[in-house]
Amino acid sequence: MPKTVLVTGASGFIGSHLTRALVDAGHDVRAMTRNPDNYSGAGKPVAGDVDDAPSLVPALEGVDVAYYLVHSLASKDFEEKDAAAALNFGGAAAEAGVERIVYLGGLGVDDGELSAHLRSRRQVEQLLAVAGVPVTVLRAAVVIGHGSISWEITRQLVEHLPLMITPKWVKTNTQPIALPDVIRYLVGVLDHPDAKGRIFEIGGPEVLRYIDMLKRAAQHEGKRIPTVDVPLLTPKLSSAWLALVTDVDFATARNLVDSMTNEVIVRDRSIEAIVPGETLGYDEAVRLALQARQQAEKDGA
Repeated sequence: MPKTVLVTGASGFIGSHLTRALVDAGHDVRAMTRNPDNYSGAGKPVAGDVDDAPSLVPALEGVDVAYYLVHSLASKDFEEKDAAAALNFGGAAAEAGVERIVYLGGLGVDDGELSAHLRSRRQVEQLLAVAGVPVTVLRAAVVIGHGSISWEITRQLVEHLPLMITPKWVKTNTQPIALPDVIRYLVGVLDHPDAKGRIFEIGGPEVLRYIDMLKRAAQHEGKRIPTVDVPLLTPKLSSAWLALVTDVDFATARNLVDSMTNEVIVRDRSIEAIVPGETLGYDEAVRLALQARQQAEKDGA
């Protein structure tokens, strides 16, 4: 049955693809943005800012399901900002009578050693639900797709470096997932009765080290990158190095590097009972990401 759906972060990497998929599925989609006059994506643009609680009330009025795709990685105080925003949004959603919130969070075992980035993602899960609206959480690791920050770091390292200096975190295990699968899962849990208020882990079929991801991405680019292990390279130096050779800012690079020390793999496959279907492998995900980049360059995007 078609739903009235609000997507926060509608102009972002995940949001821009999700709004299109939801419209294609027949839902009435509202794309929440601070500047609706400048929005050109799928769905109807509506004004709203998660940092401004009163602005959320009209945006959420009449909404059945709200997708929360907002993060503040580039801010030094991102944990505080994300916590306050989640409380604002959860409260406004409860006031508007929203049936459920769907949130895309991060994988990782909460063993007391999560990075600040992943710890914040976990806190947002909890704070969104404080006002009483059931939250469906999808936890993912690296999303492979054109426009993903993590994928862009991989692609730009492969394209820019003749030699790769590899710190200790490149040996960490992760479970990347293709963008089409993330969107498929996000749409699939929208009104499934067994998904309400639950936490799911999503990932592709392969567990890889970051160095494996880099080497295999290089093969798709027709390159071979020699590596030199530097295990004592600190997170701060690694972040500065990433900021130097990619277009990711230092604050974002630092938060991502800190997270790369945490193993992020799927340990619970219960999502497969809710949204069945095989996931794309890493090589196919990379192929699609590179293809989308080429198309965007042709289109002048």
